[in-house]
Amino acid sequence: MQEAAVSTSATSPSTPSTPPLGTPPVGPVGVWLIGARGSVATTAVAGCAAMTAGLHAPTGMVTETAPFMDRGLPTLSSLVFGGHDTTSCPLPKRAEELAAGGVLPHGLPSAVHAELAAADAEIRPGGPQPGDTRTDEQLIDAFTADIRDFVRRRALARAVVVNVASTEPLPADGAERLPASSLYAAAALRAGCPYVNFTPSTGLHHLHLTDAARTSGLPYAGRDGKTGQTLLRSVLGPMFAQRALAVRAWSGTNLLGGGDGAALADPAAAAAKNAGKERVLADTLGSAPEGEVHIDDVPSLGDWKTAWDHIAFDGFLGTRMVLQTTWQGCDSALAAPLILDLARLASRAHERGLSGPLPALAFYFKDPDAGAPAALGEQYAALMDFGEQLGAVGGAREDGVAGEAEEAREAGGASVEGGGRASGREDLAGGGGRASGRVGRAPADGAPSGEAS
Repeated sequence: MQEAAVSTSATSPSTPSTPPLGTPPVGPVGVWLIGARGSVATTAVAGCAAMTAGLHAPTGMVTETAPFMDRGLPTLSSLVFGGHDTTSCPLPKRAEELAAGGVLPHGLPSAVHAELAAADAEIRPGGPQPGDTRTDEQLIDAFTADIRDFVRRRALARAVVVNVASTEPLPADGAERLPASSLYAAAALRAGCPYVNFTPSTGLHHLHLTDAARTSGLPYAGRDGKTGQTLLRSVLGPMFAQRALAVRAWSGTNLLGGGDGAALADPAAAAAKNAGKERVLADTLGSAPEGEVHIDDVPSLGDWKTAWDHIAFDGFLGTRMVLQTTWQGCDSALAAPLILDLARLASRAHERGLSGPLPALAFYFKDPDAGAPAALGEQYAALMDFGEQLGAVGGAREDGVAGEAEEAREAGGASVEGGGRASGREDLAGGGGRASGRVGRAPADGAPSGEAS
């Protein structure tokens, strides 16, 4: 493993003061997206602007439902977007392409053009690019500087880093370099930002980042957002178990296009994606049934996907039966509201002084942090408890890591325990960037930039 000369003297983020019940954060909150010019990121930025302007209802956003109204979450109008990417298509242009494909409503890109342009001006080049000779340490430093500059220039209360980039293959045994997702995750820690991994990529789940994550004093969550087939599995698996029906085989097929389909055409990337799909069955049924999931890239589908499941099970007296399901959905429209939910929840957790893995956010993930339930109903209950903890005076602990659950419950809050499989290669916990913002016009000093992925 290439050693990076990472300073261990960086100060950890200062512990945020605990605001009163339901008090929104002071100042804007940044959402720094890895893969900031992709379909999911573009949909999230456009959607946030549309909801802020009152053009569309917050359909699909759990944090906009009644249980979260007085939890002190940052408002949608306070969110400021930026990020890293390796491609150069501007967000307004990408939004037009998504509208042409039916992902965004017709006319929305022009209605929120200013907000899209403002976010695009905050996108910085990602990496490593082909031919890039920088070391891991130099890349982490560069990414960290970008995030800190974003926080400083926009006078943000804090920033949350969210990975929505294309799925990368799992790192090979003995690889000398950190994968790109782990470089960005390390930069988030060093910049003092909460981190959310919405992809199956390694991110913080790397052996060489474990210590850095554990000692960072920051909350983090993930991985792999649960938007379709696995969401349904997390409901049906418990149903079969609770009705004492013996599942003999569970097979599935995914047809999808767009960037995700192209990325998952790589067998190594598909294997990383399927691990979470298979895990939910083993966790809810007690053992993994026969069968597997196949992923096919169908470019003509664009951002739309179709998922089929064939479930063979035994009923009373061994009667054999079958359940088949079909899920057809728009990946970006399913994922975008969850990205906004997670950014708001992670920001509030940081503001309340929570640190470590957040298994209470398992509701959103295929592969949640350790200690989380697998059934969607139980995950939803844990999320509701977590919301109460975020809003309740005295409900949050400054050390919200594994082992503190019982004390947190006794204090009237939800558990934020769980031994997240995070990772750290060096002491990457750095300055406490307090960031945030709105989906508004670009500031006068916001220089356009960025090639994205």
